[in-house]
Amino acid sequence: MNHPDSRIPADASATVETLYEGRWLSLRKRGRWEYAERNNPGGAVIILAVTPDDRVLFVEQYRVSILRNTIEMPAGLVGDEVGMTDESALLAAQRELEEETGYRCQRVEFVHCGPSSSGMSTEMITFVRAWELTRVGPGGGDETENIVVHEVPRLEAGAWLFARSAEGYSIDPKLFAGLWFIEHFSSAAPGL
Repeated sequence: MNHPDSRIPADASATVETLYEGRWLSLRKRGRWEYAERNNPGGAVIILAVTPDDRVLFVEQYRVSILRNTIEMPAGLVGDEVGMTDESALLAAQRELEEETGYRCQRVEFVHCGPSSSGMSTEMITFVRAWELTRVGPGGGDETENIVVHEVPRLEAGAWLFARSAEGYSIDPKLFAGLWFIEHFSSAAPGL
């Protein structure tokens, strides 16, 4: 089998051109390839959270980019708060979990990190597992968000997501990876 680095195209060494630079994203071009680049160095984090009564936490919110309500797992950008550019994914996960769902966790563990859309973006997403959840507030996000929290029995989560899809919700496909991680990741075997 060829090593992945032996298949790097000539465009990879081309000079990067900035087509647009915004607060959170930049549009870049390298050779003939255009892609989005996250302006925060920490990427994003997705939180795998199951309540003490075995319910998976999902959040619902309207996403302007697709003009639809979407169902997601609690998530957020790492280091996007003022003065927190050095924030770790684990700390961001704790912050976002409480802000979005009203649950606080006793600990979080790294599960996996990978690209959100490798053909279109440089963004890396870190999945973390939140353990020992306690409700401490209503959730719903910060003043710029309008998040609805859903607590779905873990064994019914897949069917619940497909039912929401049939109702017209956008379902983030990463949710199914998250459900797989919930079933297969344990503290005894970090990193799978």
